Amino acid sequence: MNVAKSGYRVFSANSSVACTELAKKITERLGVELGKSVVFQESNRETRVDVKESVRGQTIFIIQTIPRDVNTAIMELLVMAYALKTSCAKNIIGVIPYFPYSKQCKMRKRGSIVSKLLASMLAKAGITHIITMDLHQKEIQGFFSFPVDNLRASPFLIQYIQEEIPDYRNAIIVAKSPSAAKRAQSYAERLRLGLAVIHGEAQCSESDMADGRHSPPCVRNTTGHTGLELPPGKQQAPFPGIELPIMMAKEKPPITVVGDVGGRIAIIVDDIIDDVGDFVAAAEILKERGAYKIYIMATHGLLSADAPRLIEESAIDEVVVTNTVPHEVQKLQCPKIKTVDVSMILAEAIRRIHNGESMAYLFRNITTDD
Repeated sequence: MNVAKSGYRVFSANSSVACTELAKKITERLGVELGKSVVFQESNRETRVDVKESVRGQTIFIIQTIPRDVNTAIMELLVMAYALKTSCAKNIIGVIPYFPYSKQCKMRKRGSIVSKLLASMLAKAGITHIITMDLHQKEIQGFFSFPVDNLRASPFLIQYIQEEIPDYRNAIIVAKSPSAAKRAQSYAERLRLGLAVIHGEAQCSESDMADGRHSPPCVRNTTGHTGLELPPGKQQAPFPGIELPIMMAKEKPPITVVGDVGGRIAIIVDDIIDDVGDFVAAAEILKERGAYKIYIMATHGLLSADAPRLIEESAIDEVVVTNTVPHEVQKLQCPKIKTVDVSMILAEAIRRIHNGESMAYLFRNITTDD
């Protein structure tokens, strides 16, 4: 395809060569060349972007994969988008397979909803549409003032299970916590397999983290007589004369596996695998309960810190992730890590958006619970 006449351009906003691999695969599928631009860091770590060709009146797709240096990647995307906006690009569409800060999408005690802030920053920089994949919470789409297409990686992971796992009919889908049960149920129903749930994990799950609703009430310092004598050891109520009921603290039960995994292949599914401690602990429990092989399937393989070493030394047989996040270095450190390519669906989304075609084909058989 002649990119000069195609009516759109595809750019990569990454300064790291390793992060441009996904962009190259997408442009190869589209039959276009990657846009000419230079993204680099100044000696003082400021991000600089130089667009080397005219984009006036064009629809621009910016592909940005997120490496370990998350904040630098975000600035690269923002600066690139603003440079294209000031160069009179018609539409600027961000292709962000892994949306950063997606775990910070709920209000915590004296915290902030960072994913909402990032959505506002992207809009301010000039982005008019986003293509992403498997948001940590689907409700994040409501933070944006422009369209968001949240693609799914599950068809590719399910295909991998069917084609690459011998005797997968003897497998069971496992949710490593009750909060992941809905995703695991979706896989189990599509593969016609059983479902197991690990309950009572030792660490606090994300839903148990303190938020503003558990903040203690303000205690007023009073010097005068209030007319109420408090028993020893009891705190002043928020209003004199009112005694609020106290919520009982949660206490997790001992770790149990709901479902029979004995003599089965256990497949743990999740959207993000970063700190692998939870997965390693889950694998040990499943081995104790009789599972003879353990696979982990996740969309985004962040695999931070010592994740490759911990996986290599664990009872996990294989970790399967997509290439939404670059992890070639981790694969060299741990041969158990396998990659599924999702550039096909990202390229098709770009083609359909540019041609004004319906996106429904990419969401066929996808329900609200997926």
